[in-house]
Amino acid sequence: MDDQEVGRYWEANAPAWTKLSRAGYDVYRDWMNTPAFMEMLPEVAGLRGLDIGCGEGHNTRLLAGRGAKMIGIDIAPSFIAAARQAEADEPLGIEYRVASGTDLPFADEAFDFATAFMSLMDMADSPAAVREAWRVLAAGGFFQFSIIHPCFFTRHWGWLRDEAGKRYAVKVGGYFDPPQGQIEEWIFGAAPPEVREGLARFRVPRFFHTLSDWMNTLIDAGFAIERMNEPCADDQTARRQPDVADTRIVAFFLHVRCRKPPST
Repeated sequence: MDDQEVGRYWEANAPAWTKLSRAGYDVYRDWMNTPAFMEMLPEVAGLRGLDIGCGEGHNTRLLAGRGAKMIGIDIAPSFIAAARQAEADEPLGIEYRVASGTDLPFADEAFDFATAFMSLMDMADSPAAVREAWRVLAAGGFFQFSIIHPCFFTRHWGWLRDEAGKRYAVKVGGYFDPPQGQIEEWIFGAAPPEVREGLARFRVPRFFHTLSDWMNTLIDAGFAIERMNEPCADDQTARRQPDVADTRIVAFFLHVRCRKPPST
């Protein structure tokens, strides 16, 4: 599977994804994952930023709201159309382009930082995307991304439950035999049935790698790993939004910030 085939899946997903996420049903993003990502983010005001795999532009707009001069790219034209409409409705100075993260249409050293919110693990050639992020970053620039946690979401996994049916652990297997291009079918579980009615389930190609594969890909590209985080919902968030309380059992997500060394 190449990035163009991946793009066709995401183009098909884009209308329902945009509708449901903008209606507030992407609760893991809104209540836990993106807030943790933004808390880890360095100061970006006045910096040139690239959001790789921007989707319908939600997180790109948060970055622009912090004062960054943003460009967002995504391989799915319908996502970019939705992002451009949001920009037209409430201008923040963001430019959006249809492009693949594995072949960025920008000059070397064009950006001060780059982000990828939950997009790298959906790319057919994530090492190429990492190398492209390196190429377009200026010396001293940083790359921060989030992915599904590679240690806890493997080829074989599932919840373990106690006698009362409460989740308490996960079983994992096939960590060293990851599927490439496996299609996962799901939809935002927080959306009630009447909202999901008539919407097809998302079909998402996934490209799994071990934790060491991810870290070595960054190192091989030339990045220095600067900070990592495995966010989980705090007590208050778990009470207010019980849907994300299961992130307190195992880490769902991995956040990494790395940096292109300064010129010597």
